[in-house]
Amino acid sequence: MSPTSHARARRRDRQVYLGGHPVLFGLLAASRGRPVRRIGGTLLVHGADAYREALTRLPLDRTAEGTTGAAARSALGGDGGVLFDQEGGGHRSDRRDLAGGLGAAGVEELRARWQPLLARRLAPLAQGAEVDLVELARELSGTVVCALLGSGADPCAVARAAAEAAAASVRSHLPGPRRPRAEAAAARAARRLRDLLGGVQEAGRTDGALAAMVAVAAVNTTVAALPRAVAWCADAGLWDQARDEALRAALAAELLRVTAASPLLPRAAAADGTVGGCPVRAGDRLLLVARHAADAHRRDPDARRPAEPAQSRLVFGAGAHACPGARLASVQLADVLAALAPYRPVVTRARVDRGAALPGWRTLCVRAAS
Repeated sequence: MSPTSHARARRRDRQVYLGGHPVLFGLLAASRGRPVRRIGGTLLVHGADAYREALTRLPLDRTAEGTTGAAARSALGGDGGVLFDQEGGGHRSDRRDLAGGLGAAGVEELRARWQPLLARRLAPLAQGAEVDLVELARELSGTVVCALLGSGADPCAVARAAAEAAAASVRSHLPGPRRPRAEAAAARAARRLRDLLGGVQEAGRTDGALAAMVAVAAVNTTVAALPRAVAWCADAGLWDQARDEALRAALAAELLRVTAASPLLPRAAAADGTVGGCPVRAGDRLLLVARHAADAHRRDPDARRPAEPAQSRLVFGAGAHACPGARLASVQLADVLAALAPYRPVVTRARVDRGAALPGWRTLCVRAAS
């Protein structure tokens, strides 16, 4: 591993922003010199302490236009965004509904589903063939979602519907050009997703909103994060760390930190306050830059000298609304790295997904090193 290798990894990873979200990347890069910067009625929050303060101490309006909660509501066809736009008892209840499946025991059960899939999908590497990690991530995420929800739907169909729902809604809430007729497209994709997951019922809920939310969140973050993390590992020559059982979990956390699948958390202030010493007015929009708070833009991943867990976990948010799937994401990526490490794969083809909700690859093919 060398600085040159990490520079190569950064150049490739930057393409997912420049190709899919160029206006967003330019805005964030230009404003990151201060922990907090105000532009009109919007605060861009880059510093770790200010980011954490905004998520844990400032009252937030989780249903406001332009927020993750509003995007989740759109992705679910106009129903509540469930975990994303809830507060209080409803939020705690839905998190409890997910706790069993996303806790330590639940993740171990899910591993029994994805490990055979990894062995099957990566077997062509032994014969010198290419494997598209985006296709793998799509099937993997759909399989996990169906297992978590007890659904008999086709995993790839679920993944496609969840990706379409997110792409039609989330992009309309990010800075930059907006897709025409995004709301109608989101509603159609949400209906397809609901139909696929139609057999899922939750206690006290008959509309399947929680199930659809789980599918949208899990699929889109996995399909964005996993191929980017593997590409970075390959470009920076980190396969020795990936093969080391004692280092693998730390490497997975580091790769999730630097790739930051959800690099930006759009929020809105519900009351006056301060963030990083900067006054905030009720109604102000906040763009919380997770990748900068986690120091992803400056600090290279290294399992031997990892960032403190309190910092690396910032890519999953902070406080009561932190992502409940953090453990799942970390264990899943560690298993993918373990399965790939014997082949020491290199990236052979990569194409940016210009229509995805999150920065990611449309194609990311690898082949075993010769």
